[in-house]
Amino acid sequence: MSTPIQRRVESLVSSDPGMRDAVQTVLDTAVDGEVQWVEVRDDISSGQWGRLIEQGVLEDGETGFELADRDAVEEALSDDDSDVAEVEGDAASWTIYDKGAALATGGFFIGYTYAPVRDLVGGAVDTVLGPLQAAVPFYAVVMVIAVFTGLYSTLLRANLMDMDRMSAYQERMQEIQDRRKAAKERGDDEALQQIQEEQMDAMGDQLGMFKEQFRPMVWIMFLTIPAFLWMYWKVGIRGAASHGEFSQIVLPLVGEVTWTAAVVGPIQTWIVWYFLCSMAFTQLVQKGLNVKMSPT
Repeated sequence: MSTPIQRRVESLVSSDPGMRDAVQTVLDTAVDGEVQWVEVRDDISSGQWGRLIEQGVLEDGETGFELADRDAVEEALSDDDSDVAEVEGDAASWTIYDKGAALATGGFFIGYTYAPVRDLVGGAVDTVLGPLQAAVPFYAVVMVIAVFTGLYSTLLRANLMDMDRMSAYQERMQEIQDRRKAAKERGDDEALQQIQEEQMDAMGDQLGMFKEQFRPMVWIMFLTIPAFLWMYWKVGIRGAASHGEFSQIVLPLVGEVTWTAAVVGPIQTWIVWYFLCSMAFTQLVQKGLNVKMSPT
């Protein structure tokens, strides 16, 4: 069973990976049992030194400070459980372009309920997709949109998300949860208090992980919502006039239906067909490009 000093050192190291080097420096310097601040101030910060004293790892000695339990400190540093992935640096900050895309995306959302915005966006996108829709059936146009959606979604997530950082975030949180569970099982209130403080410190990591996840989603929605609004505008749902003539489509288990028919609860045919195509083509793109879409 670990000692209080060992758990404190493990807690310090897991909450601040730089503390590992600080503790090791103190260990190496205190060869004769004691260490003074002037002996280590070139290698560790005053904050790190203060945390070691505050947590009781260092205590008063004859002429300086001495390790409260040298064996426990060495055991904590050699413990494999303390070898947690480090989250290096800060999460990628949003650029002015990211913020602009988020603002524009919010404007596009209005088009789902406000016809003038829908007509404006639909008409603009129709200059690109209209000629294609005139040349091939509507179901084929939706398939083309799904292919491009899968392609740029995969590329944006691969280039805007740091999967190694995401893995480090998740690994650190899992390590804290595992130690919390173990402390509860053995009824160690002191360790639980230390872990609770770590969890509070880790809130910044959770915010960083959210920023990493949401940044590519903004760009994906910025490109996808106009195409979605175009399909919405083209087939003319909710009583609005359609902008073209469309043949019916045959869906598995449903049969021949119109594009505005509700086929899965209130969800209409064009939405179901798009999502079926999108899921299939996105998987093909990810496999073809061998892109990892989730942290490991």
